[in-house]
Amino acid sequence: MKESGRLVGYSLGLNLDGEHLTLEQLVEVAQSEPGQPRVVLAEAARAKVERAAEAVQTMLREGRAAYGITTGFGAFKDRVIPPGQVEKLQRNILVSHAVGVGEPFDRATTRAIMLIRANTLARGFSGIRLVTLQLLLDMLNAGVHPVIPSKGSLGASGDLAPLAHMSLPLIGEGTAEYRGEILESGDALRRAGLEPLTLAAKEGLALTNGTAVMCALGVLETVRAERMSQMADMAGCLSLEALHGTPLAFDERIHALRPFPRQIECAAGMRALLEGSEFVRGSDSANVQDAYTLRCIPQVHGAARDAIAYCRWMFAIELNAVTDNPLIFCDGDKIDILSGGNFHGEPLAIAMDYLAIALSELGNISERRTMRLTDEASNTQTLPAFLAVNGGLNSGFMILQYTAAALATENKVLSHPASVDTIPTSANVEDHVSMGCTAGLKLRQVAANVEYILAIELMSAAQGIDFRRRVLGAQKRLGRGTQPMYESIRQRVPFIEEDTILSGYLAEVHKIVVGG
Repeated sequence: MKESGRLVGYSLGLNLDGEHLTLEQLVEVAQSEPGQPRVVLAEAARAKVERAAEAVQTMLREGRAAYGITTGFGAFKDRVIPPGQVEKLQRNILVSHAVGVGEPFDRATTRAIMLIRANTLARGFSGIRLVTLQLLLDMLNAGVHPVIPSKGSLGASGDLAPLAHMSLPLIGEGTAEYRGEILESGDALRRAGLEPLTLAAKEGLALTNGTAVMCALGVLETVRAERMSQMADMAGCLSLEALHGTPLAFDERIHALRPFPRQIECAAGMRALLEGSEFVRGSDSANVQDAYTLRCIPQVHGAARDAIAYCRWMFAIELNAVTDNPLIFCDGDKIDILSGGNFHGEPLAIAMDYLAIALSELGNISERRTMRLTDEASNTQTLPAFLAVNGGLNSGFMILQYTAAALATENKVLSHPASVDTIPTSANVEDHVSMGCTAGLKLRQVAANVEYILAIELMSAAQGIDFRRRVLGAQKRLGRGTQPMYESIRQRVPFIEEDTILSGYLAEVHKIVVGG
């Protein structure tokens, strides 16, 4: 249940059953302080988890062979493990696979990873014991956050290296953040009143074989992109007003003839934002249409929204999917342990590549609008060169547009899809991988760049609005939706009369974009 972007109805905890976790719930837990809301395992899930764990023990007693339980991993899949060493095998998978590198994930991403992995295990097909799953949830609720390096995953077999780092504290190994301090995991657990455990058969594999890292990145960036697309519409409308553009291109009759739902939705939203504006022009025989960056906003922004909507659909499924291997199926007394490939991150990798391309286009068209705002020739002298008072002595917003151009260019490099690449591993047993985590990390950087590009456009558009007020008169009204945004910018950033350090002002507008 969601209200005004916040979860409600979880005073006793967010019940985790492996089947009903939403994007909003994940974001809420990821961004909240530990234990708010408290995540608890649903009663129905407990029985399923216990049944699968008992099935693993039954299989061991019967001496049946199963990948990663009584055999080695990867290319060692044919090496039989003696019964007395099955527990050591599970510890070994964690310590041998924890070889990630790079900057650790931030706290919100780490919490999202932990919650997704716990939700997958709660489905009851992984063979993990209740006590082990409960410790993972206890760590999440207490704020014991494993230090997880961000690089090292191939996206198949899932996110092995980062998930091994996530799992190390369960056995008292590795490092964890607790109340702002990086500690040895054993110390962090003790301070939180928790104790490490010894893994049972199948548990190391269940903890590490899956898509939790890719999924966490994808969900967080999808929700971020939804907010960003709304800010892009707002920035486009403010620029249209600053450039004395026309909203006639947003007429609903035009978009009804090309009925892409999100193009129609975008055009309707822009009409609402611009309602009542005295800064736009109507029909003008001397200027019948605007440049594409203004006229085609619904077509471009709408296409980006399509990518975002696809990602929401895909990640809503993945959040409640079972993605480890092998999987345990219990039907009465019959137990089947089946090896498959649900850990493969191809659906996520393609979706995140798609989203990175879409966000890059939001950045590209925004940077081009900023160019029109700052280029006197392009805006037919509606605004002065570089939005500068006394241009020449003052450079005005010249270099802000340079920064936007640099970020847009970087995004073009980052938008090369990771999902079309693959490299064989594990002696060619794992011979096709998704590079899904790479796609997610690139997407995250693209999103960060676009937030700054939009902030630059908003700041430039506000400067342009003030120049136009000098001509139109201070009492002229902006649109119903753009006026509050303009006021929000002006609460933080004044009209720039002469050259000054702009980076601090840009940081303030960036906060508006990030906050939505």
